[in-house]
Amino acid sequence: MADMQAISESLQQGNAPKVKELVQQAVDEGAAAKQILDEGLISGMGIIGEKFKRNEVYVPEVLIAARAMNAGMEVLKPLLEQAGVQPLGKVAIGTVKGDLHDIGKNLVAMMLRGAGFEVADLGIDVTPEQFVDAVKGGSGVVGLSALLTTTMPQMVNVISALKEAGLDDTKVMIGGAPVTQAYADEIGASGYAPDAASAVDVAKDLLGVG
Repeated sequence: MADMQAISESLQQGNAPKVKELVQQAVDEGAAAKQILDEGLISGMGIIGEKFKRNEVYVPEVLIAARAMNAGMEVLKPLLEQAGVQPLGKVAIGTVKGDLHDIGKNLVAMMLRGAGFEVADLGIDVTPEQFVDAVKGGSGVVGLSALLTTTMPQMVNVISALKEAGLDDTKVMIGGAPVTQAYADEIGASGYAPDAASAVDVAKDLLGVG
């Protein structure tokens, strides 16, 4: 029978070719795509996320594990779509206008994908209008990242733009080195994530999933 534990462990080791091979093997043995996703890939990324929170692994290990997850997803994606498996939720994420930093944002996007979310990565220097368009496209949560104190006020502009567009019920999650829970409360953001692994928990809470 398909070995989900081996998929999880190979993913944690960042062994992309092995993950792809084991996922294909599991598919060939008749395991359901959703089971492979949950018990193999998401389980492995979850462990990496917890270790990352505890500073037992660092950014490079997370990036390598995410690459291994993507290798497994190449095999699973068409099967999941065919089976009508829905993502946990949709998140549009980007670094706010005027800010060109993307490492933190990329990590958050990877962790969210690793937890089963569908992520629209809008990139860097994203305008409030682009965030609004992404929400109109069906995203339930907007993730805003800022690494500069000078660009943090752009988060307020995004929240205002969403309100003006009548999208007040959109959940807005913010993060970045200078950002705090106090700032999130001050500007009316729905949630604040101090790091990439916590962002998954915050997104789940905001959407009431998982």
